[in-house]
Formats: sequence, structure tokens, C-alpha cells
Amino acid sequence: MNKQISTLSELNDRFRDIFKSLVDAYLETGEPVGSKTISRLLNFSLSPATIRGVMSDLEAAGLLMSPHTSAGRIPTERGLKLFVDGFLEIGSLEKEERHAIEAHCRTTGINLETVLTQATTMLSGLSKCAGIVVAPKTEAPLKHIEFVHLGSGRALVVMVTADGTVENRLISVPPGTLPAALIEATNYLNARLQGRTLEEARSEIISEMDSHKAQLDAVSSRLVAEGLAAWAGDKKGFLIVKGQANLLENIQAAEDLERIRHLFAVLEAQESMTKLLDLTENAEGIQIYIGSENELFALSGCSMIMAPYRNSDEKIIGAVGIIGPTRMNYARIIPLVNYTSQVVSKLIG
Repeated sequence: MNKQISTLSELNDRFRDIFKSLVDAYLETGEPVGSKTISRLLNFSLSPATIRGVMSDLEAAGLLMSPHTSAGRIPTERGLKLFVDGFLEIGSLEKEERHAIEAHCRTTGINLETVLTQATTMLSGLSKCAGIVVAPKTEAPLKHIEFVHLGSGRALVVMVTADGTVENRLISVPPGTLPAALIEATNYLNARLQGRTLEEARSEIISEMDSHKAQLDAVSSRLVAEGLAAWAGDKKGFLIVKGQANLLENIQAAEDLERIRHLFAVLEAQESMTKLLDLTENAEGIQIYIGSENELFALSGCSMIMAPYRNSDEKIIGAVGIIGPTRMNYARIIPLVNYTSQVVSKLIG
């Protein structure tokens, strides 16, 4: 066997049994697996020499590799992907786990960012990996917008969309701003934004203000401009990552630490946000990206499992998931991510 293997159908029964036993053992221990270990795991008798021959063929096919000078083998990224797609037996969550996820994600009121932050923290804690949420900028028509004075030169802009999502932004206000100015800015924006998306109304509002057709005083005009700017610009959504420290717990070499640091830097880049949003918008069901299969994780040696969440119209509006080592407990984490996405969809919808 000297060709690259991409499907299980290309392996005979003996090769499949040995390959599955090896990957199962590797995911459990994280150590290279030798022929004697596989011989003990198989349900039938094969000599270590025969197993070593099969392992060599699987290595030539691009499914296994020999780390350093070890006599054992570990799966390659292609091998892990083949295993997850064809052999993995997905576990189910216990009733207590489902209740814990629901309780952790539920909040008083419907604040999208709070719900997603809770979901990310919970995923990180249960998976012992890093939890991640990507949320595109809302495109739902607006129902209400309001300025709330907080004192000390700050105000809260509260935006409620037609689908019930609530988002808040902090803005700076001129010293001495009176409540009347906040009310005037609120009334002005509500009259023009209600039933329309922010992008639909934004250019019209800016044009009206530039031409001085808006009957607003200087302070109210500034508040309107600050309120629009809070959602405008290049911001395409937001990314929440919790539990990054979990990725550092099993670091054994300096190069591993450097790869994880690189991953953290990648996640902070706006370009990465755009790529993750693209993955989200095209997702249907659980998405599993192993190592370099996704360019965001090519240098980090990490995998990502994501599941989309939906609004009340069943439209995908974001995704929740985890980032962890390629040697993770896929059978446990996949249903964990999937159920969390269902809970988030329910709470938002």
C-alpha cells in the first residue's frame, strides 16, 4: 500500500481493525502505540510482526507517523480525520449534564452577548479546552434604541432588534450632558430606525445631519453620531474565547508553547474573525476541523469543533464551539458542543 488513503472503504478489515485500535489507544493515552499494545486490544490473534507490517503500510498511506525514534505510531491529521468521520462512536450527554448546560446559559432577560459569554465559559469548563463563540453583526430590523445616562461622561446605548435581541454599547458623552439631550437623540433615532436595519438607515441619517436638516442641537447631534459609530465601521461581529489557559496545561516542549502563543495571536486578529464568520455562515450541523485542515490552526496543532445556532426564523446567526489539542475526546465533546448550540438557539429564538 503506497497511495494516500482518504476513505475507509480503501482499507480491508484487518487494516481497519488495527487502525481503529491504534487511534483509540492514542486518544486515551496520548502516547505512541506499538504492535504489542495493538495485539492485546484486538479481538483476534495476530502476531506483532504482522501488525508492524500493517502499521508500516498505514504509515506509507499517510494515516500514521512515527514520532522521533519511537517504535510506536500515532495518527496523522489525515488519519484522525478519517477516524472521526468513519469510526467515532458519539456518546450522549447525561440528563444532569443537559440540565447544567441549560442552567448555565440561561440569563434573566435576553441579552445576546451575555448568553453567548455564559455558553463559552460553560463549554470551556466541561471540555477542559478553550470555548469559542462567533457572532455576526446583527442584521435584524430594529425595534427600539435608547440612550441611558450613566454619569461620569458615559452613556449606554441599548439596541433592541425585532427578533428580541438586546445589545448594549458604552459611549462617551460631553460633560454636563442633560437628560433632555439623551431623550432627543433617542426619539430622533427611533423615528428613523424603527423597522429598518442599521445599515439601511445609517447613510440617510448621516446625510440629513451633514446637511443640517436634522432639527437637533449640537449635543444631541453628537450623541446620535456616537450611537451610530458604536455599531458602524469595520466591525463584522464579535468573537468570545474563554479558557485559553486549558490549552497550556499539557505543554511539554518550548515549540508547543510557541505554537499555542501563535494561536492566541491569530484569534485576536480581525482577519481571523472574518474567516471564522465565513465558516459560521456556511455551516450545517457540527463542523470538525483537525489541525492544518483549517488554515487558522495550521501552525498550532489544534482542532476546532463548532455547531451553528439559529434565530427564531431558523437562520444561522453564529456558532459555538471549542478549540483543543488534536488529541481530544471527540466522542464526548461533539455532543457537548451540539447540545449547547441547541440551547443557545432556543434561548435566542
